[in-house]
Amino acid sequence: MRLLERMRKEWFMIGIVLAIAGAKLEPSIGVNGGPLMPEITVSYIAVATIFFNSGLSLNPEELTSALVHIKLHLFIQIFTLAFFPAAIWLFLQLLSITPINEWLLKGLQTVGCMPPPVSSAVILTKAVGGNEKLPKLLTMNL
Repeated sequence: MRLLERMRKEWFMIGIVLAIAGAKLEPSIGVNGGPLMPEITVSYIAVATIFFNSGLSLNPEELTSALVHIKLHLFIQIFTLAFFPAAIWLFLQLLSITPINEWLLKGLQTVGCMPPPVSSAVILTKAVGGNEKLPKLLTMNL
């Protein structure tokens, strides 16, 4: 009975190990064009499922109260998608006159234009004692 209890408690880890073992035994199932079609299932279905589950964890009252902060939403969207990339571009203009590798500068420009991941926004907001529902909502708009 203890083994069954342990398996119920560790069901996720057991599932991961079984998935890895299955992929090792029969890798052709998960290749592009294979039966699982990862080019579709991973790119679209898995991402949509993750965001859907994240949305289900939001409390409707907190979500409604967060939605009314339109000025805050606009500020964060403009800061994230316009101001920060522009500041990075200016910084890269300064760095371009130095002997730094051109490809490193292109990589910094690419990363500077990307919005932060949802998990980072939530973790950092929670770390400073903020309302972690708001960054979830804001980053889901991106």
